[in-house]
Amino acid sequence: MSRPTRARREQIRREAATIRARCERERRPVEEIADTIGEHIPELSALEGWRLALGWTRAQTLATVARIYADDGLQVPGLSAEQLCRFEHGPDRPGPEYAQVLARAYGTTEHRLGLATRCACGRDETRVPVGGLGYGRAREAHVGWATAHWGVEHVTTAAGLPAVRESLHLALADDPRASRALVDLAEAAVEHYALNYSRHPPQVLFGELHLVRGMLVPVLEHAAGGGDGTTVTGLRSVAARLSALLGNLAFHLGDHTGAQAHLAAAALLGERCGEGNLRAWTFGAASMVARADRRHDAALVHAQRGLALAATPLRRAQLSSWALAPSLAALGRAEDARRALADADDALDASPAQARGRFGFDRAEHLLHAAETHIALGQGDRAGEHARESVAAAAYASPGWAAASAVLALAEAPSAPGDAAARAHDLLDHIPTQHLRATTRERLDRLASGLPRDVRAGNELRERLVALPRAVDTQGQPPAS
Repeated sequence: MSRPTRARREQIRREAATIRARCERERRPVEEIADTIGEHIPELSALEGWRLALGWTRAQTLATVARIYADDGLQVPGLSAEQLCRFEHGPDRPGPEYAQVLARAYGTTEHRLGLATRCACGRDETRVPVGGLGYGRAREAHVGWATAHWGVEHVTTAAGLPAVRESLHLALADDPRASRALVDLAEAAVEHYALNYSRHPPQVLFGELHLVRGMLVPVLEHAAGGGDGTTVTGLRSVAARLSALLGNLAFHLGDHTGAQAHLAAAALLGERCGEGNLRAWTFGAASMVARADRRHDAALVHAQRGLALAATPLRRAQLSSWALAPSLAALGRAEDARRALADADDALDASPAQARGRFGFDRAEHLLHAAETHIALGQGDRAGEHARESVAAAAYASPGWAAASAVLALAEAPSAPGDAAARAHDLLDHIPTQHLRATTRERLDRLASGLPRDVRAGNELRERLVALPRAVDTQGQPPAS
């Protein structure tokens, strides 16, 4: 489904309200009103169309959902307006529990809301009657059930992350000594975290990695006192990668001093086990942290150290684009910054494959850093071109998409402040608060502070940003769900 602009969304709401008022004067039922709205506004999902047919706001839907849970003696869920928006617009899809309760709230069926789940065997999954086994209760699958529903993600933050940790815990409980098999298991866990980094809220993933690294500390301590050298090197490599990921997560949570400590540990452990490419990445991340703190000379030193260690074209492209070019631009060295971007382009073209995951690098990320470099150089048009390409290349509603959208809004702001503010609102409509990284928040704060006071959407953006809960509050706790 295409993503309408903020102005178009407002127009859709007005059109839907006009249709509903006309149909109500004709005494037509809600089902017919929803059908009529869908016919006239085909870009609406069935779920949103039914809500608009009722004339409800998302807040009214949430209140009704909460009342249904309370009436049934169940704990009120943490469904938010942001999550409901993602159910209506994508990419998220409600699971069986929320699908059933939304149908009850709207007085219709899951099928009419476009939420009827199809089993992988090809048939519609039957629902239990209201009042029987249903939301908040156990359910049985029919014969022929496969492992996945269409459009439903099963490896979730709540289940997938603890399960990986528990596999490692199980192996350690059986035999707490260092072994090649344990190193292989720990490396598989790190690979899982690196590849799925962007799928989880950073504060949740940080907690998991902290626990896993803590489980490996006594094993490494014992092995370092006289264990097999290959096994010790493998454990150090795992610990280095976990520390690097923790440093990146700390930065995405706005904890810059913590990020520096974790990245320094990663660099030290990486040196001990001969991980040159990991050390290169770590110095690039340290450059990013220093640049965010406006320590531009230190950022340049970190970038240069990382580039000296980069052993592959892809890593050289990453260090040139991610660390070196923005650092040079921040110091006003425009020609050197442009040369670094050109070197990154050449290295990326020479790379046989672009790697996925947190330690990888791809063209979408390169375009993002190129756009930020051009913004620092005062070249808004060039920045806008790169940012648009980055938005198009990133997975929709991913953290990379959010970062590129924020950078594009910054590039648009001088010439089209209203469009820039609308783009920021669209970003906030589609990224749940717990997934919004501190780096994207900072870009949005910069955007809001620079928008003219006579831009209404800009004033609304400033109010919205002030109201956003921080990833970690003043007592060190994550925001309430």
